[in-house]
Amino acid sequence: MLRFLLVVVVLGLLVAWFVGYGPHRAPAAVPASGTTNGVVDPQTARQRGAELGEQVANGVNRVVQTIDDATLTAKIKSKMALDDLVRVRQLDVDSRDGVITLTGQVGNEAEHQRALQLARETAGVRSVVDRLAVR
Repeated sequence: MLRFLLVVVVLGLLVAWFVGYGPHRAPAAVPASGTTNGVVDPQTARQRGAELGEQVANGVNRVVQTIDDATLTAKIKSKMALDDLVRVRQLDVDSRDGVITLTGQVGNEAEHQRALQLARETAGVRSVVDRLAVR
């Protein structure tokens, strides 16, 4: 839901900017790039539009990936906090592109295995990097 709202807001801002609701600038003294005697070259306009679209898509993808990583981290930390066997006070959970890294200390091998299991069974996790030390 959060991802959908973010995409809607970004698209709304882009539409508003293209329609002209953004900050108005004074007219340029020089003809715009890709024009000849004030006439816009359609090929150049298409190319510039494609470049701008690609930049926007890349930006949105980076935001969505960051949100996905934060969501995965939160899910795993919540699972561990609710689990009776795992003590989360000495565990660190990081995620990047669906790869979860567990760092910290656990009290015994059972806690170690349970922490790994909770991370691995979380939807969206591609792999788990185990950097946990058993005290």
